[in-house]
Amino acid sequence: MAFTNEQMERYSRHIILKEIGVKGQKKLLASKVLIIGAGGLGAPAALYLAAAGVGTIGIADADAVDLSNLQRQIIHSTADLGKPKVLSAQESMEAINPDVQVNTYQEFITSSNIMDLIRDYDFILDGTDNFPAKFLINDACVMAGKPFSHAGIIRFKGQLMTVIPGEGPCYRCVFKNPPPKDAVPTCRQAGVIGAMAGVIGCLQALEAIKYITGTGELLVGSLLTFDALTMEFHKIRLPKKDPDCAVCGEHPTITKLIDYEQAACDWKPGEKV
Repeated sequence: MAFTNEQMERYSRHIILKEIGVKGQKKLLASKVLIIGAGGLGAPAALYLAAAGVGTIGIADADAVDLSNLQRQIIHSTADLGKPKVLSAQESMEAINPDVQVNTYQEFITSSNIMDLIRDYDFILDGTDNFPAKFLINDACVMAGKPFSHAGIIRFKGQLMTVIPGEGPCYRCVFKNPPPKDAVPTCRQAGVIGAMAGVIGCLQALEAIKYITGTGELLVGSLLTFDALTMEFHKIRLPKKDPDCAVCGEHPTITKLIDYEQAACDWKPGEKV
């Protein structure tokens, strides 16, 4: 595949990086990334993946844009109020880069559809805001052998880790099971500083780009945390893959996907993520 003059100019800052170059940019253009959630985390991630020239980007979200989203979900604008988030996101991504094919999935993720959603993608970004969805994404990606980036934000804090099945601990190795109802407040209950979504969502996009291009060290086996009040990052080395993990262990006890009900954010299958 030969680049056009326009593509050479568009991606010139990537191409001059010895870690990326023409070969890496071609990998990006040939890659497919799925973002689950077009909210605070998914919004900046989607914009930067589109700008980077990831050839196919899927975005899944059943919600519509509302006024409270705009404090952090920068892919949407005031003019998009009431519009499906996936369509608003698609318009913004295509406006940034016409090279990108954007696939939209205006639906809730559940145990019945997630395997179909992730099947054709090389890397998955978890941009959801509740524990049932995060455990569902983890379990589906482990079962399908799909690498993914987990992230979470609340108040002035954020965290992320990358999971490559078979190469390190999965999300369930570390966090085991969803917490009891009301044990952990949601962003709606506790609040979140808008720019935190930008910091962590951009780091998720960076992990996807590094995975696709084979560049640098991924957050496999590590949890990166950020405290915006103290401006401190901490990289926490996680225990090795848990041989007793219920989904990726030596003798898994979870062999079918689970739709957890009534967890920390009152989420049920079929409600927004």
